[in-house]
Amino acid sequence: MIPARDVLIEKLGGEKTADALLRYFEVDELEPYRPVLERLIEDQRWDLLMDSFYQVMPFGTGSRRGAVGIGPNRFNPYSLGTSVQGHVDYLRDLFGDDAALRVVVAFDVRQYQDLREMYPADVPNPVRGWSSKDFARLAAEVYAANGVEVHMYDPAGDAFMSTPELSFAIRELQAHGGLNVSASHNHPDDNGGKFYNVHGGQEVPPHDERMVSIVEKVETYEAMPFADAVAQGKVILMGPEMHRAYLDLNLAFARYPEQRDLRIVFSNLHGIGDLTAGEILREAGFDVHLVPSQAAHDGSFPGVPFRAPNPEYASSLEPATELADELDADLVLACDPDADRIGGLGRRADGSWRFFTGNELSCLVCDALLDGREGPAVVVTTEVTTGLFSRIAQSYGATVVNHLLVGCKYIAEIVRGLEEEGRLDEFVMGTEESHGFLLSPRIRDKCGGGVALVLAELAAVEKANGSTLVDRLERLYKRHGLVRNSQVPLVMQGAAGRKKIETIQATLRANPPQELAGSPVTAFFDRRDPEGVFGPIKSGTDAASRDVLVFHIGESERVIIRPSGTEPKTKIYVEVIGDPVGEDAPDGALEEAAAVVAARSHELEVSITDAALTAVGISLPPYAFRMSPLVSIEHRVHFCEEFLPEFARRVAGNEPCREWIDEQLRPYGKDARALVQGSFDAFLAQVRADSEEVAGMLSAAWNA
Repeated sequence: MIPARDVLIEKLGGEKTADALLRYFEVDELEPYRPVLERLIEDQRWDLLMDSFYQVMPFGTGSRRGAVGIGPNRFNPYSLGTSVQGHVDYLRDLFGDDAALRVVVAFDVRQYQDLREMYPADVPNPVRGWSSKDFARLAAEVYAANGVEVHMYDPAGDAFMSTPELSFAIRELQAHGGLNVSASHNHPDDNGGKFYNVHGGQEVPPHDERMVSIVEKVETYEAMPFADAVAQGKVILMGPEMHRAYLDLNLAFARYPEQRDLRIVFSNLHGIGDLTAGEILREAGFDVHLVPSQAAHDGSFPGVPFRAPNPEYASSLEPATELADELDADLVLACDPDADRIGGLGRRADGSWRFFTGNELSCLVCDALLDGREGPAVVVTTEVTTGLFSRIAQSYGATVVNHLLVGCKYIAEIVRGLEEEGRLDEFVMGTEESHGFLLSPRIRDKCGGGVALVLAELAAVEKANGSTLVDRLERLYKRHGLVRNSQVPLVMQGAAGRKKIETIQATLRANPPQELAGSPVTAFFDRRDPEGVFGPIKSGTDAASRDVLVFHIGESERVIIRPSGTEPKTKIYVEVIGDPVGEDAPDGALEEAAAVVAARSHELEVSITDAALTAVGISLPPYAFRMSPLVSIEHRVHFCEEFLPEFARRVAGNEPCREWIDEQLRPYGKDARALVQGSFDAFLAQVRADSEEVAGMLSAAWNA
């Protein structure tokens, strides 16, 4: 039985949310969702219901991405269908009602299985089992019903199209836009629809604001059967030719074809990078080995630790590293599931492995591409990317564009400007700290393919000279100065989390810290400032992208804080720059410099994190930040304030703990104990300082 409207208003915190839920019991088309909603109401899952219905999932700056589920604030057939209908309306507004519109639709490997266990398993759920292919098929049906020609791979087949291939195909087919059904490296329960423009990139302000305003007005969509759309030539199923052209484009980045003595372990992290970067490396002549436990195209990412298929996290590459040791490989590379990001590890001289951050990979690729290049050169990056990248580029005499907001779309816009000025041949590369690269102007989004080849060749060249990629990176540090870049993600889920994220930004904007880690803030920049480098606000989407606060501490330290545009988190970036020690520096000099900048970076991380959390009334002990960055702030609070005290009480009372621990930590995510192990170890060390006996009891209970 459904509670009365006034009861729902009280339970869900407002009329708007209550009415959005009641609509699912009034509209015939939404009838299949009712059994699940009735159970959620019966079980009093008010937090989930409120977060699912309090708003329509924001369209953002060209995409809707988030948790798959039921309700307007979840990704589902309705949210994608209305987005596509809005995209059609936008294209008609842009190109005219009579234009013969053409789009490209891509999809990844995701399939929703409710791994977070948000919904009752014994009640039929209309969205369970929906894959990216299913969503892409629906999108094609909407486009076709509106007279838009669609080019895509057959969703009934085994082909997939990566993010960079979509951008490439839009330009090759002279399409008016495109759609990628993917949530990139997000949790497997997420999905999204990311829209592209005629240039193969995403719209930037103020153009994206126009698209958002049109999409958000759409409440219904028109669709036609997929088979009919194919039969009528409205959906054109693509063959292998476009993929072949993409591979050839990236294979052309080879500069040292004679250097192929390199064994590479490559992981596609269950995504489609094996069809892009992996295939490019193999065709280029390298000895490439896939990681068997991560090779299957499986959107639940079962072989990835914590189900976090992101090469920004060293944990995702652990199985690849183990295989590399078995095979005595020279290099480990990996792409995220939609193959637009790349990460990796290199061998040290002693045979151990070193994980490369996105910033470090950017520096290596920049050095490789500019070394020996003649003529004008332009490199492009974002404000949060390491300053070392700019130092290296400037040492070669390159022009550096490094003041951009976060997002490859801004890099693509610079490329478009160079194209309009007739200077496209000057473009060398664009990069982001988040392991993203744009090397070819024929691709206007991140691409892991060509970068994989550049890195492999560079490693092969170093190996031929008796050196390694790690050695080359250290030479760059010695020559240009050791730079420490770190990132602190503060994950905050749901409607309450979104409010906290907004409050942090508003508080630090209104009352910026005057000092951080004991040093005065010497300069503060609000990127929304109309008198700043970006000028007046162009649109609401521009304001959202410019929600960036920058703090300078002298000439060599910088802290940046902003909300993520794709995930429910605040992102903190810290940079500390050291002086060059010189390429002839004695042994140990670089390690000493690294220890100094690392210690200072940690101080700044703790200071800005404390300021951010204080803004929302949260205070956490230092050990709370020793756990995986995948753990939300809410779960960190629970771990420190509820779990650990109760755990200590149960141990003292000799009560059983094993099953209780797993049940308490289960909401944190897959492999929950591993997620919090670092924090538990730090907490245990704190206890051990007072009582070795108590620490021993806690450790034994934890490991039982």
